[in-house]
Amino acid sequence: MYAIVEIAGQQFKVAKNQKVFVHRLQDKEGSKITFDNVLLLDDGKITIGAPAIEGAAVTAKILRHLKGDKVIVFKKKRRKGYKVKNGHRQYLSEIQIEGIVASGAKKAPAKKAEPKKETPKTKVATKKEVAPKKAAAKKAPAKATKADDLKKVEGIGPKIAEIFIAAGIDTFAKLAKASQKDLKAILEAAGSRYASKNPGSWPKQAKMAADGKWDELKKWQDEVKGGIE
Repeated sequence: MYAIVEIAGQQFKVAKNQKVFVHRLQDKEGSKITFDNVLLLDDGKITIGAPAIEGAAVTAKILRHLKGDKVIVFKKKRRKGYKVKNGHRQYLSEIQIEGIVASGAKKAPAKKAEPKKETPKTKVATKKEVAPKKAAAKKAPAKATKADDLKKVEGIGPKIAEIFIAAGIDTFAKLAKASQKDLKAILEAAGSRYASKNPGSWPKQAKMAADGKWDELKKWQDEVKGGIE
């Protein structure tokens, strides 16, 4: 009789009195443990779980905790001068299989979280304390402002517009208030492709757009080549 059971994230084919090395278990040496995630069982008739066999279990005893053999981990990148050498010893537990139960094993019931006890409130709220809370409840939640089309600013394309929106600059008003230094920092953080862009006139154009001066903005863009003063 044998079984395939999952122990500490690994699957093992086990039989009675067999000794197995598994990943380190939390229980102490000498303690007995039960594994109920049995995937396959052969007791003269093969039973396959879906995914586990209900009622089946494998009992075992922890013999000792130990460390595995040292494994050398060596990494190298060609023509880069990169070499890293590390050693690793896996924490293991040696267990002995004491029995395989085909049915009748009961899973430990999950502990229910105890409800928190509410302490009685002795303080009585006065009218002055209640009034501000009611007034706050009546206030309607602020509506999210709709993002502006930043591409109307000459020099800003779809990708740069996405970068600014991700950085929290999604309206003409916010772009108008941003400094050239801050805009440059956002572009540099997005990569070398955008670091060369000159955002010097973008706040000025955004200010005209925010104020609704579209004719003035169009005239300015026609006179200034590429939006660079």
